[in-house]
Amino acid sequence: MKKLFQDQKFRSAWRLVKPWVGAVALFLILRYTGALSGISFFTNKALLETGALNASTDELNATETFDYNFTLTTLSGDVVDFTTFKGKTIFINLWATWCGPCRAEMSSIQELYDQVDHTKVAFVMLSLDAPTHTKKVETFVRDKHYTFPVYRPHGPLSDALNVSSIPTTLVISPEGKVVSKKVGAANYGTSKFKKFLEEL
Repeated sequence: MKKLFQDQKFRSAWRLVKPWVGAVALFLILRYTGALSGISFFTNKALLETGALNASTDELNATETFDYNFTLTTLSGDVVDFTTFKGKTIFINLWATWCGPCRAEMSSIQELYDQVDHTKVAFVMLSLDAPTHTKKVETFVRDKHYTFPVYRPHGPLSDALNVSSIPTTLVISPEGKVVSKKVGAANYGTSKFKKFLEEL
């Protein structure tokens, strides 16, 4: 080993790689101790408080029709056919308890939920935690005093919900069009976003 470190080429390569080894080691430690999620939560929460991440109310070119043909499960185990939400504006948020940015935006979603007319706007908070973690999801929702409805996938989801990153939030118009899609944390508890939902 001593001979290897005396080799000029090896020493040059090691100088280039050494900073990355430390960074990767730190990332792995944070990731597997759960600290990375906590750091992500506090960073996103601070950004949300500044207003820099207020949810956009710009509509997409609403040509994509949403596929309602799938089912969900409530935390108590009841199966819900998604077609029951047809005719309403639907706020769908895909999240997980281990996702820091997801947790950071939750209080703003609760704020929005408290302000809208539930006869016109349906909320679907879709937890993507592992199926074995239902109790963890229940505990999280209860401890945070969230009252919006939380669901779990029940069988295959609509292609529109097979997202590559969470949190992802979609808004579906009463006509069944995807009018908004936001990937990443946002502040939904604004009067502007409430008005956007209610006027669809």
